[in-house]
Amino acid sequence: MKRNYRNAFNALEKIGAPLIDHGGDEFYISAENNGDEIWADYYMMGYPACSMLDDFGVNHKINAILGKYGLFAEWRNPGCLAVCEL
Repeated sequence: MKRNYRNAFNALEKIGAPLIDHGGDEFYISAENNGDEIWADYYMMGYPACSMLDDFGVNHKINAILGKYGLFAEWRNPGCLAVCEL
């Protein structure tokens, strides 16, 4: 895994984000394993009532960590975010 992906993966893992490691340079963030913290919710896109999520239903903590490493999250399907390079 590229250094920026590995660093982001480790930082997200440290805060308890639900990660899916596919090996190589890819990993995903599950939107199906929300507990006390909502990490991602496809169906909350555009609902400003949930202050922990951005306009696309992604937790601000995830965005901050990914942005630090030149990455961003994009919906792969309603249950999973792909991690991509800017």
